[in-house]
Amino acid sequence: MGLFSNLFGKRKRIILEALERDAKIIDVRTPQEFRMGNVDGSVNIPLDKLNSTTIKKIKKLNRPVLLCCASGTRSASAMYTLRSSGVDDVHNGGSWHKVFRVMQSA
Repeated sequence: MGLFSNLFGKRKRIILEALERDAKIIDVRTPQEFRMGNVDGSVNIPLDKLNSTTIKKIKKLNRPVLLCCASGTRSASAMYTLRSSGVDDVHNGGSWHKVFRVMQSA
């Protein structure tokens, strides 16, 4: 298995495992980007709005969190922010398109 297969296969497994555990999908793109297309059932919390108030709300979900954005960069940043704030069960799903495709294939 090549490097890219390993990376993208791992991402698919992360998404599937989180979804099987009833993860809440949080899209960290801007509201404008979110309106142009998103994963059904996802909520939009832009990366720049991740603050103590929104993090408390995320913690109260008491379920896994699957983050997505346009490419995976902002969701990676959000994942590190949440983990450093005590949200342990948080995963980077990468692009919302990837999460959408995995959901469709499951």
